[in-house]
Amino acid sequence: MSEIIKRLQERRANIWEQAKALLDAAEAEKRDLSAEEEASYQALNADLDKIDARAQEFRDAEQRAKDADEAFAELLGKPATGQKGTEDRSAELRKWLTGESGKRAFEIHPDANTPQEFRLLKSGTGGNTVPISFYHRLVEHMIEVSGVLMTNPTLLRTTSGEQIQVPKTTAHVVPSGAPNAPIAEGAQITAVDPTLGQVPLDAYKYPVLLKVSNELLTDTAVDLEGYIARSAGRAIGNWFGTHLVTGSGSGQPNGVATAATVGVTAAAGTAGAITADGLIDLFYSVIAPYRNSPSCGWLMRDTTVASVRKLKDTTNQYIWQPGLAGTPDTILGKTLYTDPNVAAPAALARSVLFGDFSAYFVRQVAGIRFERSDDFLFDTDMVAYRAIVRADGDLVDTTGAIKCWVGAGT
Repeated sequence: MSEIIKRLQERRANIWEQAKALLDAAEAEKRDLSAEEEASYQALNADLDKIDARAQEFRDAEQRAKDADEAFAELLGKPATGQKGTEDRSAELRKWLTGESGKRAFEIHPDANTPQEFRLLKSGTGGNTVPISFYHRLVEHMIEVSGVLMTNPTLLRTTSGEQIQVPKTTAHVVPSGAPNAPIAEGAQITAVDPTLGQVPLDAYKYPVLLKVSNELLTDTAVDLEGYIARSAGRAIGNWFGTHLVTGSGSGQPNGVATAATVGVTAAAGTAGAITADGLIDLFYSVIAPYRNSPSCGWLMRDTTVASVRKLKDTTNQYIWQPGLAGTPDTILGKTLYTDPNVAAPAALARSVLFGDFSAYFVRQVAGIRFERSDDFLFDTDMVAYRAIVRADGDLVDTTGAIKCWVGAGT
């Protein structure tokens, strides 16, 4: 498989060079792309997207192979490393899913050895640091459909759902007088504590309803746990992920686009069109400590990325660069994430987000409640499952950790 991936990587780089050649030729002649060139450019971009999708398929296949190895290890009586104690729970889950246990509800929790506060790992990159379980499979599928959850926000897991208060940095204080002057011996040290507020993180309810045929439930060859985890995870991730971007903060999470401070405002009359100079200004509007963070990156929708791919800096270099050897694409050297919920460039629209996404906190109640009903869909011979996740999100540093590009009002 490594040879196939290598060929895909080479083909991706070759396609990008062809796309750049079209743009460079038009720029050299000081003209826009012709209709034929534009069609070719769009076709090349479509090929890039297909290769990315193919690479994702290989990553998924490798994960399935890993899961299969662990399953065979269990069947052979040789539990995979870190999997002790999960067999009984997995069997209990399977009995509940098929109705053998007779229970109506089932609580899914993280593994006992999983920290209650940790940073999310981007799905599909690097090795897994926790054992594969139903809970973690569901969370992985939530991450794969939410751009914000891919950006490495800070995740807080709590055992219960009451409101919690998180300190919020609203301003950094500098000493009065000459802040660069040393303190004299015996002189009083000026307090320079940051100005703090509080961010309440609630536990908003995100329920989804899944319908499964009895034939699927009784077929022992079907990976039922995987099917339920994937279906529930993606449905919840799509819903919750929307609010993590555009949520109003009233009765729902405060989305990162809503909470971000303005870094650059597009020129009047441009309808918020993205420019290379504007992105460079946005890059440097975020101060170095945030900009240098491993969690610093870009977040925008796919159609915006398509426009950004054409942009060059003052040295005639493209600011977007394709990822190589499994690394993500970058803009100005920082990782690019996409989310369809980020606005398209337009007047007053917050269409590009950049900064340290670890300053965005996602709170999740650790238990995911599943309920089963054999009666709700009785006339269709299907079983209904209801999955409920309780979660919230907000930006806890409003000093400029994450900034946005906003379109001019006129």
